[in-house]
Parts: sequence; C-alpha cells; structure tokens
Amino acid sequence: MPEVPERHRYVSRGIAHVTLDKAPDPVTVSFVLMRQFTMLAFTSAIEPLRVANQLAGQVLFRWHVFSEDGQPITCSNGVPVVPEGPLPAMAPAGYVLVCGGVEPEAACTPALTDWVRAQWRHGRTVGGLCTGAYALARAGILDGRRFTLHWENVRSFAELFPKLTPVWQVYCVDDRIVTCAGGVAAADLVLKLIDDHLGAEVSQAVMNMCLLTRRRDAEDEQVTSLTSRLGSRNPHLLKAVHFLESHLDEPFSIDECADHVGVSRRQIERLFRDKLGVTPLQYLSGLRLQHGRALLAETDMSVLEVAIACGYGSSAHFSKSFRARFGISPHRFSHFRKPGKADAAA
Repeated sequence: MPEVPERHRYVSRGIAHVTLDKAPDPVTVSFVLMRQFTMLAFTSAIEPLRVANQLAGQVLFRWHVFSEDGQPITCSNGVPVVPEGPLPAMAPAGYVLVCGGVEPEAACTPALTDWVRAQWRHGRTVGGLCTGAYALARAGILDGRRFTLHWENVRSFAELFPKLTPVWQVYCVDDRIVTCAGGVAAADLVLKLIDDHLGAEVSQAVMNMCLLTRRRDAEDEQVTSLTSRLGSRNPHLLKAVHFLESHLDEPFSIDECADHVGVSRRQIERLFRDKLGVTPLQYLSGLRLQHGRALLAETDMSVLEVAIACGYGSSAHFSKSFRARFGISPHRFSHFRKPGKADAAA
C-alpha cells in the first residue's frame, strides 16, 4: 500500500488562511495514550495543531499517536482509538505528551514509565495531559519542577507522591517539562506552544478557528474561585473553609478553626449555618468523603489506609459514612471495576 504524502496526511483544506514570512521546520508531537485516557484532553491538544497546518497550508506540525503495545486503546468514554503502533525505542525529536485519564496509577506500567524516562534523558520535551503527570512522576522526572494535573486528582496524587507538589494552574511549562490540567486546558497549553514556535498571529488565528475567545495564562486557576464556589465573599467564611480544606487528615477542632479565623466558635457555626446550610463538621465530612472516594478510585490504598488519610479514627466509621453519602460501601466502590472481587468485598 503506497505511503500517504506528508502534506495529505497533516494538511486539511480550509478557507481561512494565514501567511508566514518563512517556512519554519515542522515540529513533531508524539502522543502516548494511557489506558482510559481522556478524549477531551487528547482532542483539545491535537486539533489546534491540525488547524495551524490548515491555516498555513503547509506542515507546521507533525503528530504521531502511540499506545504502550500498539493495540487499540479505549478512552474513558468507551470509544476505542487505533494508534499508529507501539512505543518506539525513541520518539522523533520534539514533544512527547502522555495523555492520562481515569485510574491513572493503574495505567502507569513500568514499561511506560521507563520509556518516558528514556525520552527525557535523550532530550525530548516530555509532558502530561490531564493525569499524564502520574507517568512523569513514576519516571522520576518531576523532582524540583513546576507541574500540574487535573484538580480532581491532586490530593490523591499527593498521597502517592508526598515529595512532589503540583500547582493548581491550568498548565505549566518548566524547561523540558510541560503539563496541563486536561480537558480544554490542553488547548491552552498547545496554543502557548504554537505561540512560542510561530508567533501570536498564528496562535490567534488558531483560536478563532477553534472558537476560543481567550487563551488562559499558565497562572490561571483550574476551577472557579472559592468565593464563587461558596457564593459568598465573607472573609471569615472563606478563611474557615480554607482551613478545613487544609486539615482533612487531622482531628477536627472547631476552636482551632475559630482561633485561626480570629472569631468566636459561635460565629463560625453561624456562618456555616447561614451561608452554607450545614455545620462546620458536616462540611468537613463532605470534603473528607470526597477525598476518600478519589483515593479509592485512583490508588491501591486499603479502606483502612484511606480512612486514616481522610481523618477517620476507624475504617468502620469511614465505611458507614461513605455508604450513607454515596450509596455504596467503600470496599465495593474500590473494586467495582475488577470482576470477581466486588461480591467478595461487599
């Protein structure tokens, strides 16, 4: 079967056009799809590259898609994707972007992380989309680096890698380490790379084609501010909630919280009741259970280990609270993707 010409593979036809002063050398991006990767992050990263080529009418970017063994790989929404092949001994010079998704720890095989480490050591710029940072962490290349991953995974990541501290930003570029929070944040990261290589005019034209009205900066936070989430600007409430979020695994003391905020215990209780409709302890319990759910979903920690990490004195208390909140026991929840184990654990 004849090989498809490079221009036909990478340049689609379109009406909008940008003119470049000179033809730059094409930049190669190798995507590595982890098991149950997030399609939104993958497509948000690859489509701006395609659009840049279309606008210029030439190959500005090349891309390759690999999985660990080269077999079709199913993303988190159940859609299978056929990669070009297995991980090559050495990826083409350029960027290597590992696209993660749900259950990232289980998808980080030694073969994958060893390969990622080798690419880094041979001069490639290595990145993680969504939870791809797990593979970079296992590869040992995040020490001393600024990096990020999806906000939902930050706390469970911290349990597995206590010496690494992700930031809650949309994306990070730290020399030859690039990471983003996933979802449409992958487009923000790639638009930054397009801007770096081709300039603001091309980057803006790609944004227009993708119907993006603004490219977020690296320092932008992933989620709405605490003020927006709580629906309150009360500084005492904001400070109290931040205190609770920072002390999930510690014994609860409303007096310590009140001292930290600088108001009385009664004022703290009234603030939570009037603004959030719950007591401080009920709010903290919700945070702890959500954290526990993440740990059960993404790590191999036992129910007892998760209970302790979430500030519970016993697995029985944690299990009872977890079932009341989510309608399923933590044992069953942690095993429901593993056939044959759920019934035994229930």
